[in-house]
Amino acid sequence: MKKLSFFSLSILFFAACNPAAPKKQHVSLTYFDLKDYIAKEAKRLTALNPEIDKTVIVNNAKERKKLKIADWPKELSSFSDADINKSAWQGLFKSEKTKDSETYLSDNEKVPVKYLNISYKNGKIYGIKLLISNTNSLYTSNDTLSYFPDSLYEVKKIQNIRLLKGKSYTITGRFK
Repeated sequence: MKKLSFFSLSILFFAACNPAAPKKQHVSLTYFDLKDYIAKEAKRLTALNPEIDKTVIVNNAKERKKLKIADWPKELSSFSDADINKSAWQGLFKSEKTKDSETYLSDNEKVPVKYLNISYKNGKIYGIKLLISNTNSLYTSNDTLSYFPDSLYEVKKIQNIRLLKGKSYTITGRFK
């Protein structure tokens, strides 16, 4: 009887320890879902495996290569990291939508994404442009990101760190 009670208690204990599977909540997004769009593009590009003519310029030193990108999610991470649907940023963007574009602007100092524009052509996304700005007492950084599906993606960054020489770089990928 002791063994049966111990066994029963053990089952109850372990059953109580297993939380129910978390339910996926559908969250209504206020702004354009850049993170999801870039994830879908990365998946699509991984399947297509296009050749890219990639140019990197760091402080005027230029390097150019033709290559196949092995990790599209990583390659496009600057775009997905600029997701404006963070809960802390709700209500901090002004939006303007037309038939051919969506524009989101924020002048809040706590929000680094200052500008996001999505252009449409024939109902499909034609291009995405972003401006990201980070400023504090020691550091200033301005990033300009552009993405044109099956044509070009570009990340331009200018950094100024107090007491150090400024740094700039541009990464451009042209689809072949």
